[in-house]
Amino acid sequence: MVKVATYFAMSFGAFLFWQSMDKIHVWNALRQDEKRERQEKEAEIKRVREELLQKQKDFA
Repeated sequence: MVKVATYFAMSFGAFLFWQSMDKIHVWNALRQDEKRERQEKEAEIKRVREELLQKQKDFA
């Protein structure tokens, strides 16, 4: 009986471990996606700003 209970406890523990790791991986992937999107927006803003400065210099 102890072997069955130990096996069940270890199986349940492994299940909980894999579920938590899956949640961590999903959270990390979402965070990386948000970071990439933010970097792309910042690069776009920088590019537009440089274009406007160039146009301003051309008119001056």
